[in-house]
Amino acid sequence: QVHLVESGGGLVQAGDSLRLSCAASGRTFSSFSMGWFRQAPGKEREFVAAISWSGEDTAYSDSVKGRFIVSRDNAKNTVYLQMNSLKPEDTAVYYCAAATLTSELAYGHVYNYWGQGTQVTVSS
Repeated sequence: QVHLVESGGGLVQAGDSLRLSCAASGRTFSSFSMGWFRQAPGKEREFVAAISWSGEDTAYSDSVKGRFIVSRDNAKNTVYLQMNSLKPEDTAVYYCAAATLTSELAYGHVYNYWGQGTQVTVSS
């Protein structure tokens, strides 16, 4: 059982940066691959980024590649999403998720646990 809590969202202007954090409870955080997803109003939930249990492998959607960086600190039971050069189209609720699988991490159905989300709003 893993409990995930996102934080760090807020209202920013285009071009600004934010760092989202996802804190996990329990003592088995390092056993999970972690992903970030987002859902904008009227749109389906979409994959943003993922990171392997060791932090050695990362993946990004084309829409955020080069702007966002996913990282994790297993000693702190925390995964991060550094978001740079934010655009209005990045506006969404951002969710972190944990998976026992190490592949197919761009698909939400492989994740076992989900946080409640944090709102990111980017104004033009």
